[in-house]
Amino acid sequence: MRGLYLLTFIGLAFEAWEYLLYPKEPIDYITGITFSFWATYATLMGLGVRYPIKMLPLLFLQLAYKATWALTVYFPMESAEIITPEAESFYRICITAVIIDIVVIPWEYVFKNYIRTFFQFKRFPI
Repeated sequence: MRGLYLLTFIGLAFEAWEYLLYPKEPIDYITGITFSFWATYATLMGLGVRYPIKMLPLLFLQLAYKATWALTVYFPMESAEIITPEAESFYRICITAVIIDIVVIPWEYVFKNYIRTFFQFKRFPI
């Protein structure tokens, strides 16, 4: 898990922060939102190197958003035969990340500490 946190931190943080701190041209608001999210997300992934279990929800986020993008953006583009080289490249990144996430996430821990406890309702006096 630490390796995945580190890989994401190195692969994304420097690029995103550089884009925000040293823009070549004014950044439009939606691009600014996107890169601000990625810069913050990548920085938090750096914390995952030190605290891998505490930062586990970041891996859930990565798994979810990359799978969502592949299913809701890439596959419709593919059906319409309008795949761009950028979309193809990002699709490969997404599929790789989804597979790695599935492999490194400690699913037994997730089930025990997230899923099972989610369904344990305590009775409160009325």
